[in-house]
Amino acid sequence: MAETPAVVCAGLTKDYGQGHGVFDLDLGIARGEVFGFVGPNGAGKTTTIRLLMDLIRPDRGTSTILGLDSRRDSLAIKRRVGYLPGELPQFPGVSAGYVIGLLAGLRGGVDHARIAALATRLDLDLGRRYERLSHGNKQKVHLVQAFMHSPEVLILDEPTLGLDPLMQREFRALVEEAVDGGATVMLSSHVLAEVELVCDRIGLIRDGRLLRVGSLAELRTVRAHRIEAVLRRPGSAADLALVPGVSDGEVAGERITCTVRGSVGPLVAWLSAGDVVELDSRELSLEEVFLAEYAPGGRGPAAR
Repeated sequence: MAETPAVVCAGLTKDYGQGHGVFDLDLGIARGEVFGFVGPNGAGKTTTIRLLMDLIRPDRGTSTILGLDSRRDSLAIKRRVGYLPGELPQFPGVSAGYVIGLLAGLRGGVDHARIAALATRLDLDLGRRYERLSHGNKQKVHLVQAFMHSPEVLILDEPTLGLDPLMQREFRALVEEAVDGGATVMLSSHVLAEVELVCDRIGLIRDGRLLRVGSLAELRTVRAHRIEAVLRRPGSAADLALVPGVSDGEVAGERITCTVRGSVGPLVAWLSAGDVVELDSRELSLEEVFLAEYAPGGRGPAAR
């Protein structure tokens, strides 16, 4: 019998009106997986996470975590999940250590040596007043509380927001260690380049609808490259646009630039006819590929 997925959404919908919310979301995240939930601000990432954590209720559809219903078994889920909210709560008049201690006391069974070790790794001064911390340091407080009980599932909404590059690297190490220990991680981000470093699979969401789900390799099947070349006898931009796989083509004097998806053979043949002087090619990052998809007038890939 196949193991129950760590996270399942089936037809999950929360409609705020005027196209805002999450609509008919079907998603499964395997146990032990690091899943990146990616999309521009306002795409529906936080709404989905709040539905999973039973902080808001769906209009229709269901979701489960570790086989437990997000609504019916909400308390049991919270015992087994480490959650980092996208909007950090306020705790006036107390220290960072007090905040973590309060949350650890509510949860119970937390090893205080684990808290101290996490604070050291994240360079967090537990004695400082919470309300006076920068956003990045408040983020560290809530990363500590998310990881402190070694949860089976981590659900992290924009976890590296405000962290400097060194702390982002430490965060990635914490994720790797959690997965090595058997945990499942779901994290949201609007920065694809960040997600590429840690995730096994990525789900792309826009306007509350899931567009694509796949591994990095699967999402790279578009094989998009940015080409820049200098030709002695350049053709016209109109001719360039007719080359299979080419888009965003520009011809400025002897210099041509374009994006090519799929085989570069037809483009190479076209360039060769113009007598190539210089040629530069680089693969586009996922961020560059899908920023175009999210832009107004983008091709809008079909859901997979």
